[in-house]
Amino acid sequence: MTTERYTSAPATLSEENALFLDILHEAPLFAHRKPARVVGSIFYCFLLAGYTTLAVGAPWILRPLQGLISPMLCTCDVFLLLITGMFQQYLVYQVQKIRLQGYYSFSQKLKYIIRIPFAITAYGTAAMLLVMVWRPHISFLSISAILRIIMVLEALCAGSFMSLYIGYIYQYNSLNSQPDVLKSLYSPLQPSSSLEGLRYHDGGRLSDQQMALLQYQRENLHFLSEEILRLQECLSKYERTDDGSAPQVDLAHLLAARDQELRTLSAEMNQLQSELRLARSLIAERDSEILRVRTTNNQYVEENERLRAILGEWSTRAAKLERALEAERMATLELQRKISMLGNQSHTPAEPSEHGA
Repeated sequence: MTTERYTSAPATLSEENALFLDILHEAPLFAHRKPARVVGSIFYCFLLAGYTTLAVGAPWILRPLQGLISPMLCTCDVFLLLITGMFQQYLVYQVQKIRLQGYYSFSQKLKYIIRIPFAITAYGTAAMLLVMVWRPHISFLSISAILRIIMVLEALCAGSFMSLYIGYIYQYNSLNSQPDVLKSLYSPLQPSSSLEGLRYHDGGRLSDQQMALLQYQRENLHFLSEEILRLQECLSKYERTDDGSAPQVDLAHLLAARDQELRTLSAEMNQLQSELRLARSLIAERDSEILRVRTTNNQYVEENERLRAILGEWSTRAAKLERALEAERMATLELQRKISMLGNQSHTPAEPSEHGA
């Protein structure tokens, strides 16, 4: 029944969704995509390089403060932790800009990478705190040497993930394609396939993609509104001049084209809302089916429990009968033994009387 419903749904909705099957040909604007900046990331890498240099050369750099090398290293690590926390907020802002540009896949990749340097720095700070508190005794390593090793490992791990982030940003800046979030426009409108049942399996990720697409559409609407206002100002300036009507005609044409794009975006937003309603209805149907299967499963579980209880009761009764039969058999054996003893006693007095005769 479920397969028939999913296979018949695209056939019934084909006429309604015919206007949106070629939506990529009228996709929102992406020419105004702003490249992400890596200046802050490179500065942070230089900071990590200086931090590593301090860790390696601490005995020479801090020679006048030989007794305070360990506290100074811990203080530098705490400052690095604070700077990494502030820098993480900057990276979150950059990833949010990439998400608003419509590149959902890049934002998902970078969302996990930007959190790792702060976690590594926090773990390194915790390790240094444990070393300062417990002061482990290692024959070939002093306390300051252990702290310096932790700092070097911390800087190398954070720097590797930051290099990975910079590589992804360069890859993003070199892209020349439409935003990948537009692919979610097709999710309920694609023709039926053998994987139709798995299309809405991950409802949370689909909702996240649809939300990213709505944000992208909103950013494009805001950009188009600014373009329309700018063109209207230019048109008003040309109207106030006395020279030539050709620029005014061109601006009117551009304004009409921008207005058409704005209407296209509005139509896409309406289509996206209908798609969301369709996806939610399909998810609700799937949830109702799952609830029905769970109810049936619970009924089977209750029936199994009842049958198991009956089987246990019959097992108890069988055990009681076996014990009763065993007691009866033992009583019978005892009775037979007593009868044989009485028989032997009855034959024993008869023998002397025969001899006397």
